[in-house]
Parts: sequence; structure tokens; C-alpha cells
Amino acid sequence: MVTVPQPPAGTSHLSASVPAKVSRGRALEVLGGDGRATWLGETVELAGDTERERHLVDLELRVGEQLPSVTFRKAAYVDVGPARARRLMPIEVDISWQAAGLAPLFPVFSGKLRWADNELTLDGYYAPPGGGIGIMADRLLLNVAARGTARVLLEKIAAAMASEAA
Repeated sequence: MVTVPQPPAGTSHLSASVPAKVSRGRALEVLGGDGRATWLGETVELAGDTERERHLVDLELRVGEQLPSVTFRKAAYVDVGPARARRLMPIEVDISWQAAGLAPLFPVFSGKLRWADNELTLDGYYAPPGGGIGIMADRLLLNVAARGTARVLLEKIAAAMASEAA
């Protein structure tokens, strides 16, 4: 029997993936090199941390598959670490985000961004706002918004990978 670990107290698991059919070299360029500029926003000074980069990004949530659809945006600080790319292993980057303003009203995320086998995956945990009430609301509705936001970010990164690769 396989045991699935429980999320840390006060958090929810978040996992999303999208196709990213590019070469390993291109994926590494976008996730760990100068290619980050195409999917991450403005660089922001991150005091005391020389391994991670902080960027100001508009995270998006699209509501509605058909027109007219509505897109909600929230400015967030997205921190990314250096890409780890061992031979024959997935390319992996530590990633986290928090709202740039009114932070207590929005979730905080920490996890991994991975590219392997032409798929881009985000996997980690987020803390919904509002403590115990936020966790209950997350189980009912907010987790749909979290997965949607993650998917839009992954689509943006996959598009950046494909744009130069074509």
C-alpha cells in the first residue's frame, strides 16, 4: 500500500501540468537562464539571498472557457531558485510566490517547477488565507482557483519555451 503524505498543517497540495514539447536545452534555457525574462516580470531586489531571484509578476485566473471570459489578475512576488538539471533527470527549479499587496488575503505557495518528457509541472503546497476557515473554503472552492492560476502560469512558461524554439 502506497502512503500519500499529508500536506503540512494549514496548507493544501497543488499540482498542475501542461504540455511543453521543446528540447531539453530550450527548457533549461527558459527555466534557468536568460529565458526567464520572457515569462517572469520585472526583477526585484531580494536582500540577502544570492541564489534566488525575485520577480514582480501578474498571476492570472481565467474564469469561463467560452467568450466572454473574465481574467482576474493579482500582482505577486515570484521567487525562483537556480535550475537543477542532472543528466537524464527532470529539470527542476524551486519556486514560490506571495501577493505583492494585501498579502493576508491571498494564498502563499512554495514548491517545484519541473520539466521532463515534454511536460511542465508545478507541484507544492499553498497556505490559503484565513486559517481554518480558509482551509474549509479551499476544500469547497478555492482549490479550483489555485489550480487555474497554476495552469495559466504554466501555459505562459510553455509559450515562452515554444516561442523561441519554433
